[in-house]
Amino acid sequence: MTTHPALPPAKPQRRRPRQSRARLTAEALQQAFVQLLVERDYERITIREITGLAGTSLGSFYEYFASKEDLARVCLHLRSKALLGALQAVAQAPAGRPLDELVQAVLVSQLAAHQGAAAEWAAHYLLERHLSGVAAYRKMYQRFVEAWELVLQAAADLPQPPPTPLPEVARACQTLLYGLVAHAHLGSERAPDLAALQRQASQALRGYLGQALMRPA
Repeated sequence: MTTHPALPPAKPQRRRPRQSRARLTAEALQQAFVQLLVERDYERITIREITGLAGTSLGSFYEYFASKEDLARVCLHLRSKALLGALQAVAQAPAGRPLDELVQAVLVSQLAAHQGAAAEWAAHYLLERHLSGVAAYRKMYQRFVEAWELVLQAAADLPQPPPTPLPEVARACQTLLYGLVAHAHLGSERAPDLAALQRQASQALRGYLGQALMRPA
């Protein structure tokens, strides 16, 4: 019988670090940018400062972002996307709950995202006004309106048919909530009282929805 030399033990496969390393680098650059944005005006931030704080190089920066403005737009988009996801999660929860309970769940989801990060959100809302193009802003805003419409549709006590078209109601709800939250963060150097903000938003939405969804006498 012919014998064969024993094969060497198989070498463990190396994990492919490229994708995870790229993600971590991009996230580090985003975090550094947000940190600097809290400390100074957008115009005064340099790419060299961002890369220095992130612990990476200028070459690495340009592998992931075309410019400082490109990085800023990504940060704005991701933060807005996180809020949208929280709103959509309320809409996707099991149906059958009263409208007021769903509205309170929306408020909790949105304000929880702001907890402990008032300065970052103030910087976000301010930068959003300067950098968001009209088309991109309207597209994202419409996604929030559509999520609100799904929340309204899920309510067990929604009048059928609704006295006011739901797209109109959903847009007003988003406008009220966005306006209250954004200006609470922009209107003062102090972090907003989120409990008070939730109470104010709840009163505003309850008042509006009570009128918009009331059957005419």
